[in-house]
Amino acid sequence: MTTVTFQTEGNRIIGFESRGHSDYADAGADIVCAAITSAIRLVDATVNEVLGLAASVKISENDSEICFRLPGGLSASVDGTCQALMAGLMVYFAELHDEYPDNIEVLED
Repeated sequence: MTTVTFQTEGNRIIGFESRGHSDYADAGADIVCAAITSAIRLVDATVNEVLGLAASVKISENDSEICFRLPGGLSASVDGTCQALMAGLMVYFAELHDEYPDNIEVLED
């Protein structure tokens, strides 16, 4: 099972950690893993490449753990955009959990 834990400070989402493999199917055919990875890559690309921020992204050697942290000191408008992305990611993962409860778990820390 993949566990995605969102870290918060007050009412702000500051990052998340994704751990484990969904085990829905064999590697290369696992649609749950592909959905998780694709969503994380979209947020990473939007924050780091489109918005030009320097979010911290750490990926384990075997891709079983991803740690993503937003940078501090963001302007109100940029932080609002990042918060919308992070909240959308959380909602998306919660919906995946509803469809595949044995393969993804979503937590808040």
